[in-house]
Amino acid sequence: MNSVESTSSDWAERLQACRQTPFSRDKDKRGDDLLGLNNKAASAALQARYGPLFAPLGQRPRVIAQLGQSLDGRIATLNGHSHYVTGSADRAHLHRLRALNEAVVIGANTVVADNPQLTVRAVEGPNPVRVVIASRPALPGDRHIFCDHQAATWQVGSRGDAQQSVARWLDPPSLQPQAVLSELVNAGIQRVLIEGGARTVSAWLAAGLIDHLYLTIAPVIIGAGPTGLQLPAIDHMDQALRPSVARFALGEDMLFRLDFTDALPQ
Repeated sequence: MNSVESTSSDWAERLQACRQTPFSRDKDKRGDDLLGLNNKAASAALQARYGPLFAPLGQRPRVIAQLGQSLDGRIATLNGHSHYVTGSADRAHLHRLRALNEAVVIGANTVVADNPQLTVRAVEGPNPVRVVIASRPALPGDRHIFCDHQAATWQVGSRGDAQQSVARWLDPPSLQPQAVLSELVNAGIQRVLIEGGARTVSAWLAAGLIDHLYLTIAPVIIGAGPTGLQLPAIDHMDQALRPSVARFALGEDMLFRLDFTDALPQ
């Protein structure tokens, strides 16, 4: 068995540990995040990077989040241009996160500004359910998630504002993270990726719901524009979150996995 085939099988086993959904195998989709690695090194990289995600679920759902930003903490330019802050290896990593989770959640502003597809294309694996939190009315129906028919799309919010093309609508008592998560769990979702935007990721982190945050930093300085994490102000450093950290190289970018399970303020 050659290197690509063996790595593909290794990745498939990890997918199966997280997702009990059949998926088509494409041995050509090794992923730019594994370029230059032999089979043994690639397998070790997958295990190290995503190890906590492969562990069996406990009594609560597993919530993952991701962000990509510049050295100065920016996620886009002042006028919102963000394609791309990080490199192709980070995008392959993002597609792996999608494949490993049952649902990917984004906010309404991300739907409008970025028009994401939220599918798995850079690596092999199943598409997640796409969940949009409709915090603003009348989302445009021409966005990819509403019309490309590549994966199911669910909408969270008032049914009167739901797109006709959504496969399911969820109507929690509020759009606060805990209420949304409860609705997803009631719908059978146990592995959730909070993909964006930064406000949505920040809100879920502030609510204490994020287990692991994958934060990628690119060696670029943007200088002005929206920032990544935006949490409530603290008065003293002993109130700061102090997650355990694992570091991984992704091409020229650096990926940090922040594990918040035990990251209570000291």
